[in-house]
Amino acid sequence: MPSIQAEEGGGAPGVVSPDEETPARPAPLARRRRLLASALAAGILVLAAVIVLVVAIRQHRPPPTAERPSGVPSSVSTSLADLMGLTPVPVRAAPGFTLTDQHSQRLAMSALRGKVIVLEFMDPHCTDICPLVSAEFVAAYRDLGPLASKVVFAAVNVNPYHATVRDVTLFSDEHQLASIPDWHFFTGPVASLQAVWHGYGIAVQPRGPNADVVHTSSVYFIDLQGRERYLAAPMADYTAAGAAYLPPGQIAAWGRGIALVARSLAA
Repeated sequence: MPSIQAEEGGGAPGVVSPDEETPARPAPLARRRRLLASALAAGILVLAAVIVLVVAIRQHRPPPTAERPSGVPSSVSTSLADLMGLTPVPVRAAPGFTLTDQHSQRLAMSALRGKVIVLEFMDPHCTDICPLVSAEFVAAYRDLGPLASKVVFAAVNVNPYHATVRDVTLFSDEHQLASIPDWHFFTGPVASLQAVWHGYGIAVQPRGPNADVVHTSSVYFIDLQGRERYLAAPMADYTAAGAAYLPPGQIAAWGRGIALVARSLAA
């Protein structure tokens, strides 16, 4: 149906044909929808670009460093100190003792003064962490090179059921500790061993002659003057079957760490 328009000037109305109609403008609501869709698409593109940029930055950002333990030797990295649980201890004279080593040699701690002593507490019947520490000691001895002559590696027996010289000798041979020229695995009467455990704060819980002893595993670093300086806490991982192990890389790292601490005290 043709539309009726009033002519300007107030004349009589005229008839306008469909071909002469003015084209209709787009509805305001439709136009707003198109503008909104365009803006939304542009926003999505900008957001995607920002996400890509953030991911790229995070991928290239170095991981946050752990807080460095206070007082550890500067030669020992923060990550290595953390692996070893390495901490300084109050400087004091290391508790003295006189015991017998795997060579049946009766020896006093005071006789070792003038050398750095790396001291651990071991069970010669152990199938758990003690063999791992033994491997770390051997690795440390090799890392020391010519400086090894200034370092003593030693252990005190914690197993009252296996306290003979033969027991500590067999363990030393089995775990290559005998390859360290200045290695001493000390043993003796149970009462004498207990006094040493107490002096160094080592908790010992025997569980019978055929079981590993549950005990504190600590490595003491004793300086040339016979003073305690550092303490480390050996560790182990376990297989699904319950066997203790450490990856070779961690054993090597422990050996390197022990050598670095010993070197810092021997200098």
